[in-house]
Amino acid sequence: MARAVQITVSERQRSTLDAWSRNRACAPYRVVERSLIVLMSADGTPNIEQARRLGVDRQRVRRWRTRWAANESRLTEAEQAGATDKDLAKLIAEVLADFDRPGAPSIFTAEHLTQIIAVACEPPSDSNLPLTHWTPSDLAREVIKRGIVETISPRHVDRILKGGISVRIRAGTG
Repeated sequence: MARAVQITVSERQRSTLDAWSRNRACAPYRVVERSLIVLMSADGTPNIEQARRLGVDRQRVRRWRTRWAANESRLTEAEQAGATDKDLAKLIAEVLADFDRPGAPSIFTAEHLTQIIAVACEPPSDSNLPLTHWTPSDLAREVIKRGIVETISPRHVDRILKGGISVRIRAGTG
């Protein structure tokens, strides 16, 4: 069995991590959990014990221990360069943040989704269609016809209407 990666945490880093792990109302749960993992790892708590205490799998503990170790020099260099507590906290937050998920970014903005839902709330008769209710296929054709989107599948329209689509807001998108 491989030995766990050893990590260190400076006093300033520990102060930030301690604050996040204690103030659960002000920090997202995942940041609290990851802060605890880093602190326990720095204190020498084995991965299996951390996993047991936190109710998570060992792989999660290993992932965040390894991520911290990979960024230790970056954090140390920032401290040595005179980073303020606020700047250091921002760097620590970056280390503890999720990586972007794989896959293509959404081609639909929040504005697109809002407009699609707005059309779905209109009676089809307002669009001169002989329908009493929208089907995903009819709605897809209508939003394309109106120029809201260039293309969209009926299945995607259905997922939007069921609330299963979210949009990551990107700079420069509506």
